Amino acid sequence: MARYVYDFTEGGRDMAGLLGGKGANLAEMTRLGLPVPPGFTITTEACRAFLDSGGEPPGMWEEVSSHLSAVEAAAGRLLGQPDDPLLLSVRSGARFSMPGMMETILDIGLNDESVLGLAKVSGSERFAWDSYRRLVQMFGTTVMGVDASHFERAIALLKDVRAVPDDVHLDAGDLAQLVETYKNLIHLETGEYFPQSPAEQLRRAVLAVFQSWNGERARLYRRREHIPDDLGTAVNVQRMVFGNLGPDSGSGVAFTRDPATGRPGLYGDYLANAQGEDVVAGIRNTIPLDELGHLNPDAFARLRAHMETLERHYRDLCDIEFTVERGTLWMLQTRVGKRTAEAAFAIAAALADEGLITPDDGLARVNGESLARLMFPRFDVSASGDPLAHGIPASPGAAVGAAVFDSAEAVRRAAAGEKVVLVRQETTPDDLPGMIAAQAVLTSRGGKTSHAAVVARGMGKVCVCGAEELSVDLGGRRFTTPDGTVVEEGTVLSVDGTAGAVYAGPVALVDSAVMRFLEDGRADEGAAGVVDGVARALRRAD
Repeated sequence: MARYVYDFTEGGRDMAGLLGGKGANLAEMTRLGLPVPPGFTITTEACRAFLDSGGEPPGMWEEVSSHLSAVEAAAGRLLGQPDDPLLLSVRSGARFSMPGMMETILDIGLNDESVLGLAKVSGSERFAWDSYRRLVQMFGTTVMGVDASHFERAIALLKDVRAVPDDVHLDAGDLAQLVETYKNLIHLETGEYFPQSPAEQLRRAVLAVFQSWNGERARLYRRREHIPDDLGTAVNVQRMVFGNLGPDSGSGVAFTRDPATGRPGLYGDYLANAQGEDVVAGIRNTIPLDELGHLNPDAFARLRAHMETLERHYRDLCDIEFTVERGTLWMLQTRVGKRTAEAAFAIAAALADEGLITPDDGLARVNGESLARLMFPRFDVSASGDPLAHGIPASPGAAVGAAVFDSAEAVRRAAAGEKVVLVRQETTPDDLPGMIAAQAVLTSRGGKTSHAAVVARGMGKVCVCGAEELSVDLGGRRFTTPDGTVVEEGTVLSVDGTAGAVYAGPVALVDSAVMRFLEDGRADEGAAGVVDGVARALRRAD
């Protein structure tokens, strides 16, 4: 009989085909002695067997139960235990990174009883009810098929009634009320009640992640990225750690080098009193990763050491997710990070200089498509006038198009031959069709590690995130600038992803720094890193 479940202590990064990229890297970090919450991976073979037959593979659940018992024994408590519950996360993890395209369910094990135990043992009622409302919302959407907009409207209405700007300002009573609202929504939409059995929650969550492999957005992303449809996804089941326990907790995403430029240093975003999905969703603006050094110097120092370990071990730019739980650092994921064309050339040259890779390895990490992107023209900022707004330069390049405010309109106009810029407060995985159709993406929230930034970089799309000066009115299909200028849908915008600026109307173009270098050997000030990387790659290729 096939084996379908592996503990994190049993795998390694060479098993990505079986354990998926996330599971293989969790196992690798565990092997390196990094602080990874314990858990296990259900293999891609189990997913393929489920998708082929429509049912659980024989023996799979017995293996899951056995591995769960080991996690419970190590934690000293049981899944959903009423007085002190063990809670689990259930995350997808295909062989190739597909950010946000498949499903995640957090806080498995909470119910009407265990939420009270969690409140008591944590000393925070608000934290317990916040965790419970996250579970009901994720489970309702992912597992039970309720449209996510129903939950979003409910929480938006509650925030309006309480006159608070974000979720953090809702108190325990508000969140308990929201849980009941969410549960009633699920019953109204599905005819089912939210399951109170922790074992049922876990089982249904695992199968929902399997099913998400064939979700519309996952299929679209695979077509775009040329990922085979028959690989399947692994499922990672892991003990929960919490970034939403108060100001001494938080979550973040970190890169060992700048994924936009390739420059060395510590790059990323951190959000205090938040779970990981809050960071990438852009629902609250993050702070630069360096600020963690002031908030928690010990956790920051340990994070820096772990990042250095991972970059030297993987010999590449690493993208890392982490959580700080009441001052304790936990590593939740690492992978070789997506990067822009500029960063690809600069990083390849730098790693060769540092002796981590050979010159031939460096050449193999870049390609002609990336070089072509670097030869595209750039905006002539000297002739562009004042920008409408500035944001975070998340993915470089120059793009011009008509402003549109939802994914469907972007797809419709692009199909008619019009160039468009997708403008959102923040993007979600459901915006993928519009991101593919658009020339550029502009958001008023989020940072370099938000969903918009990560996906745009991977696709080579121009992106400016976190343009906080803009007030985006999705219903009115317009945005307003700080000086009161109203930009309606259809207005032509120029988006400079290199400088993080947005201009009204089309801006004149000039040759890129790489094109000027190829034509006359000149290297512009400020572009030395990418020009040197291109020059070295071309010499090595010759």
